[in-house]
Amino acid sequence: MPMVATYVDPVDERTFPLAEPRWRSEAGRPLLVSAQPGISRGDIETGERSLWRYRAALPVDIARPITLGEGCTPLVERERGRHRPLFKLDWFQPTGSFKDRGTSVMLSYLRERGVTSVLEDSSGNGGSSVAGYAAAGGLGVRIFAPSSTSPAKIAQVRAYGADVELVDGPREASQEAAIRAADETFYASHNWQALFLEGTKTLAYEFWEDLGFRAPDNVVVPVGAGSSLLGCWLGFRELRAAGQIARMPRLFAAQPRNCSPVEAELRGESGRPVAPTLAEGTAIRSPLRMAQILQAIRETDGDAVAIAEEEIVAALRGLCEDGLFVEPTSATAAAAFDALVARGAIRTDETTVVMLSGSGLKAAERVRDLLA
Repeated sequence: MPMVATYVDPVDERTFPLAEPRWRSEAGRPLLVSAQPGISRGDIETGERSLWRYRAALPVDIARPITLGEGCTPLVERERGRHRPLFKLDWFQPTGSFKDRGTSVMLSYLRERGVTSVLEDSSGNGGSSVAGYAAAGGLGVRIFAPSSTSPAKIAQVRAYGADVELVDGPREASQEAAIRAADETFYASHNWQALFLEGTKTLAYEFWEDLGFRAPDNVVVPVGAGSSLLGCWLGFRELRAAGQIARMPRLFAAQPRNCSPVEAELRGESGRPVAPTLAEGTAIRSPLRMAQILQAIRETDGDAVAIAEEEIVAALRGLCEDGLFVEPTSATAAAAFDALVARGAIRTDETTVVMLSGSGLKAAERVRDLLA
């Protein structure tokens, strides 16, 4: 009998049917989707040039996905000293960031279950993605964003026709404002909605396929709310369950030292003070899924790396000199790779993937000023 997927509260393990869209449990906690069996290479729809080539790995059937060709992004090798890491250019998505993976699956699922209008809170990339895919899918959309968000990102959100509300204060203030409005419109939060993670897990399937159906040794990911890291964790767990890989890659979380709650928690320093950071996409003081992020890192023998602001700028300069024009948040992952190499955590004989999540075009003026 096929496995029936459900929502599950990872704390009390209470389950809820996927037939009814929901963004939190009865206890007010973010949900996951129950463990899935994974797929083999024969299940890949090779004629599909998007993440929907892995639709067999998704927990629900979606007849008419909202798709703009997301996924299947380049994986390129670059020299960094004696090492040759592989950079995942996941800004090559329709709206310019990795968020399109989760958004395509999440909004496709919601639309097929009768949702016609959504709201989201975001520091930029998530809002751009939800606004773009809502436009493509004929959905109404309202975005709450910090007033400090890069103007280019807000311009992109508005260009898609979304209603935008700028909220003063830290990143969490936007989330609180969105939740207060969630009684009127479905809250399609990339941080709360479990189906978003089902989209980001396609990262693991792409790494597996691009590397000749094997797992890398290490994956370094910029982490704010942690959806990319958690997506890799979920996807590689499924591949191991399906017998397609023998072991999980080590997962490394890259965070700016000015806002590094995951690294602080791993070091037993929870509650560490935070400060503004260039890596605005990771500026989340208290990730909702902290317990799962820590579990993913510990299960895979990974770690978290806190990067100083000047190291982010240096890494950004190095990436641009290599032809990789990214926003500062992505440079955090490259700087973390260098730090891991320096401490001997990553060896030259290992295959390491570094996730570059957002286009420099989204923060072009800031990049210009930083590198001037």
